[in-house]
Amino acid sequence: MTRTSRTNPPDSKPTFAESPAMFFKNLTVYRLPRQYKLTAEQLTGYLSKMQFAPCGNLEMQSTGWASPTNDDRLVYASHGQFLLKLVTEKKLLPTAVINEAAAIRACELEEQQGFKPGRKQMKEIKETVTDELLPRAFAVKKATMVWIDTINGWLVSDAATVAAAEEAVTLLRKAVETFPIQSWKVKQSSTLAMTTWLQSDEAPDSFTVDAETELKATGETKASVKYVNAMETKQVQEHIAAGKRCTRLAMTWNDRVSFVLTDNLTLKKVAPLDVLKESPEEVMDDEGRLEAAFAVMTGELARLLDAMTVALGGEENEQQDWVQESHSAPEALPANDDELYPQAREVVLQADRASISLVQRQLRIGYNHAARLIELMEQRGDLPKKRSTPEQMELASA
Repeated sequence: MTRTSRTNPPDSKPTFAESPAMFFKNLTVYRLPRQYKLTAEQLTGYLSKMQFAPCGNLEMQSTGWASPTNDDRLVYASHGQFLLKLVTEKKLLPTAVINEAAAIRACELEEQQGFKPGRKQMKEIKETVTDELLPRAFAVKKATMVWIDTINGWLVSDAATVAAAEEAVTLLRKAVETFPIQSWKVKQSSTLAMTTWLQSDEAPDSFTVDAETELKATGETKASVKYVNAMETKQVQEHIAAGKRCTRLAMTWNDRVSFVLTDNLTLKKVAPLDVLKESPEEVMDDEGRLEAAFAVMTGELARLLDAMTVALGGEENEQQDWVQESHSAPEALPANDDELYPQAREVVLQADRASISLVQRQLRIGYNHAARLIELMEQRGDLPKKRSTPEQMELASA
């Protein structure tokens, strides 16, 4: 199996296929029914109810849907393919700044009343100081692009993390009346498949294995080894024989798209290769170039995902099975009527985070069921209290 390093000429000029908004760099993948019946007009109506608005003076964060094409369209649509953009704005107000201002205010109050403020007073002082500082705090924005393929049944987020992808999917489920979405489930885990491909020195049909590789031990040591350049097959096999498993593997599909497959079934560092970067001969206006770029990305990535599904043994469940379930399932169940609710609540509390995919994996249930359980916890106030400090928010936005 030949391992190659895929790079483009340093003097190559950016073209329409390389537009950041038009070729996703990360793929967190979900499944929708094939030939999903949803029009751009319907989706626009749903998203308009959750449209992005900048943070108010006393708001720390604001999240909503915005135009992916920087005009008045909340949904860019072309031949059954939709492009969306979720925008989150966060105020940067470090805890140290709040504490410093609160300390000054506490000293002033101590002089006035003759004794130090108690715990309750200090809490009130910090709340007052925060309210005074928030209108002057800097705000930063981040955008998450989402592609919906209603023809082939894919929903793909360009989020850098699974958590950010889940946030977009959760907001879509809240906005769209009927949204039968599930995780991308395949019969063979990506870790087992990548390890097998390396061990056998044989890539699946239409794929090649490239240079970047990461192997991790499964024992308590969690030792890992990373390669960014080509390595000998013998070295790989020795690591695998010693108990390591492949968790990241650079690959190329059909000499058209390169990417890194990960152990959680996400694709990173996705990039079109030179064959896709040739500009069309005819001169196009901006709208024409946008349509062409979007068609290139959606066409190539849909075929890539189909090929990767086959390489991983096919889908775990036939679509018809879960499509029927998604339409017949109730929108919500009372907590005391769902026998899995206590288990789901325990999973969330132990992890100290409300993650749909975590509940889904731990309880071995469908995506919609896990999402409903999370929504029920939110309604009942059973979710872990958010303990993120402004400093943590600042780091997360960096």
